[in-house]
Amino acid sequence: MRIFGIDPGSLRTGYGCVETDGTRHRFVACGALSTPAGTSLPQRLLAVHTGLVQAIDDVRPDCVAIENLFHARHARSALTLGHARGVAVLAAVQAGLPVVEYTPAEIKMSVVGYGRAEKTQVQRMVALLLGLDTPPSPFDAADALAVAICHAQRGQGRPGAPARDPRHLRSWRHARVDQLGRRQPS
Repeated sequence: MRIFGIDPGSLRTGYGCVETDGTRHRFVACGALSTPAGTSLPQRLLAVHTGLVQAIDDVRPDCVAIENLFHARHARSALTLGHARGVAVLAAVQAGLPVVEYTPAEIKMSVVGYGRAEKTQVQRMVALLLGLDTPPSPFDAADALAVAICHAQRGQGRPGAPARDPRHLRSWRHARVDQLGRRQPS
């Protein structure tokens, strides 16, 4: 199965595609779509949409995984990022592909094992998981590959599969100690 990952951004949107059998992942493609400084928001959104439509058409994925917006410091930043996410989702839906979303913490936890990992850690782990000689660059492309890997690992690489682990498997906080002192899922 081919999974197309998107790391949306208003100035630079990363994309990456991996092929997976559910346990092993293979690099297919990655890149970043950026626009020159001073470009208006509508023109940047058009460039993101056009670039993603072309990239999706080139690699022909089975599904699209996208990073979900979870918070922003400024309302204006969140709104602009929301526009970029919207055109990214539109490109996927126009191609007739199912779309799944993951938070940045879910992606980092799935790929690195730590939900607050640094970008360089994600970049190096993506290279390791895909058997690449050098980490993917720029960070946006590595992040997009991480989104695709996250879906392959957490969503079992199947469209329509649950995007989240059962509640009792998500955190150590949901475990309880049995009579022998070992932690058991609650």
